[in-house]
Amino acid sequence: MRNIVYLCGPINGCTDDEATTWRDAFTTKWSYDTLDPMRRDYRGVEDVAYREIVELDKIDVRLSDVILVNYVKPSVGTSMEVFYAHSIGKPVVVICNTDGISPWMKYHTTIFVSTIDEAIEACKKCCITTGHQ
Repeated sequence: MRNIVYLCGPINGCTDDEATTWRDAFTTKWSYDTLDPMRRDYRGVEDVAYREIVELDKIDVRLSDVILVNYVKPSVGTSMEVFYAHSIGKPVVVICNTDGISPWMKYHTTIFVSTIDEAIEACKKCCITTGHQ
């Protein structure tokens, strides 16, 4: 059983707390593996490490069974990861308030949820649907 969830959400311009609290909360409750891009914290060196950042994040998306997005604010990197995941057939679960959300995010999202607990259940359902439960 793989059930790997990629933890997608803003990092650039975020505090440690903003970037990690929700990821830690999900990981604590998720019974399987996660891939967290914060394990490679590139804040402050994005201009020189941009190729490595994108290439490693794309590998993580490919290795994952589900992409979990904490959509607290618009983020180019998050949007690109969602688009990429959708284009290779990965389910995308998004935690957010859907009021005023971009049509692009709506189109590329498999399911919207409001809480970490709902995200756990949605990720489990996506793993069952993709055959990785």
